[in-house]
Amino acid sequence: MKRNLLIVEDDPKIRKMLGLYFGVKYNILEADNGEDAIVLLRSERIDLVFLDLMLPELDGLQVCRRLRQTSDVPAIMLTAKSQEEDKLLGYECGADEYVTKPFSLKVLDARADALLRRTEGKVSRQSRIAEFSGVRLDMDSGELTVDGNPVTLTRKEYDLLMLLVRNRGQVVSKEQILDMVWGFDYEGDPRTVDTTVKRLREKLGESKGLIQTLRGRGYCLQPAEKQERQ
Repeated sequence: MKRNLLIVEDDPKIRKMLGLYFGVKYNILEADNGEDAIVLLRSERIDLVFLDLMLPELDGLQVCRRLRQTSDVPAIMLTAKSQEEDKLLGYECGADEYVTKPFSLKVLDARADALLRRTEGKVSRQSRIAEFSGVRLDMDSGELTVDGNPVTLTRKEYDLLMLLVRNRGQVVSKEQILDMVWGFDYEGDPRTVDTTVKRLREKLGESKGLIQTLRGRGYCLQPAEKQERQ
């Protein structure tokens, strides 16, 4: 059963990006202000919180203080402030981790996993294998084979494929791909997405049709058949 992740973030772009990325692992609940976050924390079973520092109504520090009055749910504070005193204040209010924007989604994911392992007092690791149409991707080791043959991907090609696999059957826009693969502060040519998709398709060979283009909307991984173990 999936854990429940509460994302408390007033920037809709960041909130959507986090929800899209982490939705494969968690049931996502969202709040765009501190008051709504408190309501959800009191009414829902929450297993993990991503908490923005600068929020309307109640800021992240106030939310964290109230949270710690009644719960020890793991909380990662997200903030643009990187001064040491700001981090210390966050920890004093009960935050378990402190991540400075702009952040890497993969690093945030790893920190969340480590935090949950610590708080649960155990290590839980399962192999996650995605297989469809002759393509086999080990999402833990990063090994990719096509029709049994190993395929080497660049870092961006791998990250792009992982994003599409995580959201298979759903359209992912170019803007979302840029945010989640290149970072939401990327200011380069958005056509780099098309170029990377083209190279990735070439490496998938006869399975290149897995990655579908939806003109004006983005890309979608749509396997004709799939088997997954996770």
